[in-house]
Amino acid sequence: MKSGPVVVVLAAGRGSRYGGARHKLAEPWGDRTVLSTTLHHAVSSNLPVVVVTTPAFADEAARQIARRDVVVMGGANGPALGGMGDSIAAGVAARPSAAGWLMLPADMPLLLPRTIRQVAEALKRHAVAFAQVQGRRGHPVGFSGELYADLVALSGDEGARRILARYPAHAVDVDDVGSLQDIDTQDDHARLHQQWRVQVGLSAA
Repeated sequence: MKSGPVVVVLAAGRGSRYGGARHKLAEPWGDRTVLSTTLHHAVSSNLPVVVVTTPAFADEAARQIARRDVVVMGGANGPALGGMGDSIAAGVAARPSAAGWLMLPADMPLLLPRTIRQVAEALKRHAVAFAQVQGRRGHPVGFSGELYADLVALSGDEGARRILARYPAHAVDVDDVGSLQDIDTQDDHARLHQQWRVQVGLSAA
């Protein structure tokens, strides 16, 4: 019997474009880190959550979700560290009986829990669904349970592009600019963190 959809937080990337003194997921975000904030939003969706990460972030992830739901790539007992496709496959394989999987990059701390729930709802009627803001494709991207075999076969850096090209995808219109905003560079972090501070009233615009 299939369970409901699962949020797969993808936190095993190298972040090589960031160029900071520390990994982008370890950067501060209020009194949390980028990773911790994204995880908090995933958990706040009230859907089950799996995190695919590296040994460096395993303990931080396990402070918010059960350690059994933390898939450690490159660890002693986990899958080998690879590209985005490998991370997606590992996250899906960790919950094979799910009704679907919602892929959420860990560097999106502004994405709202309600957006995750809206895309999850669309998976009841569509094989693939994604958040969209004013015609722009965002995250998360969701896949229904029928695509399990396709997802666990993914590897390398291509991610799920092959699957997205093969199956029709349903756009879920959301009012959440955070679904478009990820952190690739130090400038991204500074800009988005300041935007967040203004939103929550911690600094003047």
